[in-house]
Amino acid sequence: MSLDIGYYFKRLDKFPIPGFLTDCHTPSDILAFAKVFLDNIEKNQKKKVEENHGEIRGADPTFYNSYYIDQGTVIYNDVTIIGPVYIGRNVEIMPGAIIRPYTIIGDNCSIGHGSELKHTVMFNGSKVASLAFVGDSVLGASARIGSGVITANRKFDQTEASVKINGEKHMLGSDYFGLVVGDNSRLGANCTTQPGTHIGPNTWVFPSICVRDFIPERVRVTEARTLVFAENPVIELKP
Repeated sequence: MSLDIGYYFKRLDKFPIPGFLTDCHTPSDILAFAKVFLDNIEKNQKKKVEENHGEIRGADPTFYNSYYIDQGTVIYNDVTIIGPVYIGRNVEIMPGAIIRPYTIIGDNCSIGHGSELKHTVMFNGSKVASLAFVGDSVLGASARIGSGVITANRKFDQTEASVKINGEKHMLGSDYFGLVVGDNSRLGANCTTQPGTHIGPNTWVFPSICVRDFIPERVRVTEARTLVFAENPVIELKP
């Protein structure tokens, strides 16, 4: 088991930008190249890029710095986009969402109401549901992040993030590193992930579970719980 992107992302054709992954070998490389790619757009143009080929529904969103938004994308009211940002085709960005710098959103993706993305790369068809935070992360093709999911992206002591795979500790090259989600994997509502978490493809993490380090492909992650039922008095609640 390694950090090779081929383990997590088997559908490399679902990345929205041709040639982007040529020199990427690990998920960390993808995040690093996202910064270089977005910075170069502005450098090559020698000016701020402000291109929105999509549709705005409702009140105008707030834009800062450079951004590129492709055709068929729909942006709803009260959205904030802080560039540099790249957003592909046919993306749906629901009300109140915040897209922060160095984020690349692929084609046919969805960002839910009130969710926040920061320095995150989304392969085509991936989705983030409502009221979630996804920071310094990579989401594979058709990956799903449930409502209320929080990806912790920095350790308390602010040291370099790492992931332990089969007992071996791998350093990730930055003190900011959230989550890697392989193709078709899903995190249920209200899950929390610790910095540096790597999840293989076709894996389901059930709701309200906190995960860390490495979770392999094609598994279901559940948590044994016991519900306790005790007698409850009948009390008329005050208005």
